[in-house]
Amino acid sequence: MRFADYAKIYITAGKGGDGSAHFRREKYVPKGGPDGGDGGTGGSIILKGNAQLNTILDLRYKKYIKAKPGENGSGSRSTGKDGESIILNVPLGTVAFDAETRERLGEITDDEQELIIAKGGKGGLGNWHFKSSTNQTPQFAQEGKPGEERVVELELKLIADVGLVGFPNAGKSTLLSALSHAKPKIADYPFTTLEPNLGVVKFSDYRSFVMADIPGIIEEAHQGKGLGIQFLRHIERNNVLLFMVSSDTDIEYEYKALVAELEAYRKDLLDKPRVLAITKMDLKQGFKLDKEFHIDDEIPVIPISSATGHGIDELREKLWEKIQHAKQADT
Repeated sequence: MRFADYAKIYITAGKGGDGSAHFRREKYVPKGGPDGGDGGTGGSIILKGNAQLNTILDLRYKKYIKAKPGENGSGSRSTGKDGESIILNVPLGTVAFDAETRERLGEITDDEQELIIAKGGKGGLGNWHFKSSTNQTPQFAQEGKPGEERVVELELKLIADVGLVGFPNAGKSTLLSALSHAKPKIADYPFTTLEPNLGVVKFSDYRSFVMADIPGIIEEAHQGKGLGIQFLRHIERNNVLLFMVSSDTDIEYEYKALVAELEAYRKDLLDKPRVLAITKMDLKQGFKLDKEFHIDDEIPVIPISSATGHGIDELREKLWEKIQHAKQADT
């Protein structure tokens, strides 16, 4: 199934049922008092987390969604039936925004978690509620309230242990393929990856972690250039960032440019643990860099070659170590 990480839907929750203006009328009670029941609550529209999903593609083709209204009240103080709610299954990492105000409605992070994004209208009160010492026979009842109506934007932010950060053609897809059983499209030209790919990296001792290969960043991506924000939003949910720079480029310049793009988009992303992999080392004589490259002691620099396997085991272990530290820091 094609990956989709954005959808815009037009939703209307159900109207509440009207209260009833009914009077008790029985064979031996010809002038009974008011007994009109309340209206039922309108159906809501609810997002529900589903760990088996990884795309919100279906919602692109289901743009207009309307829940059922509540039923009207009736005699004998009978309350109308509530309208049926509509449940939209979405993958974990889905964030909902009001499209007009950009109010953040909530985020789905757990399987089976539910989030009401449009609440059904409250049912109207029946006329028996309005009986008083001065009005023994109220001839009126309340109308049901309308359900919430809004335009909602859904954004999917991938949940992965490691997110790959690099310019196009830095070797991200090749590394994902080398480390896991994922089969992303790979070719020797920029922007081969046009949508995110997830892979599970496994160890011989049954340890594993999830890695996300996300479309390559370009300079000024934070301003929406290239794949822009479509790329950057996904790294918000990763525990560790693996920066990837090709050995046949100006390593220092490209690394600093990647850091600058993340900082311009969201400064706190740089608080995440980082590892720098210098890729395509098979292009270098003796698998050695022309000069040593050092950032600081907190950020390991690991030269690798996905084609030959050079440095891959060291990188895998270092990523595992960083993931464990990140998880401990969150607890």
